[in-house]
Amino acid sequence: MIPGSEWLIDAHGCRAEALRSIDTLEALFGKIIDELCLRPITAPIWHQFSGEGGVTGVVLLSESHLSVHTFPESGFAAINLYCCRPREAWPWEPALAAALGAQYVHVRKESRGVITAPGPHPGTACASPD
Repeated sequence: MIPGSEWLIDAHGCRAEALRSIDTLEALFGKIIDELCLRPITAPIWHQFSGEGGVTGVVLLSESHLSVHTFPESGFAAINLYCCRPREAWPWEPALAAALGAQYVHVRKESRGVITAPGPHPGTACASPD
C-alpha cells in the first residue's frame, strides 16, 4: 500500500497579473478541489506579498493539502498537492494554461512512504551487524 501521492507542479511563463490575483488562484483551487473530489477541512488561507509580489495559499484537505507559491517577477507558480488516497491524473497543463497563461507546465508525481533505498529503516526489523 502506498500511503500517499504528491504532485509537484511547476508552471512557467504565467501572466504576472494572474500570479498576483487571489481571486484567480482561489478559482483555480476551487476547480482542482471540485474536479478531483477533494474534501477541504478549512477555507483557503492566502497571503498577498506587498508591492509587485506574489501570493502564497494553502487549503487543508482531509486528504492532506493543496498549496501554491507564485513569483510574478519570473512568471512562475509552484503548486503542490498531497493526497493520502489514490487520485486519477488531472489535466494540469491545459488548466494552468487557461487560468494562469502558463506556457510550460512540468508535473511530477511521487509515491510517498515507499522505501526505495537499501535498509535498515526505522520501524523495520534489522539484522544484527555481528
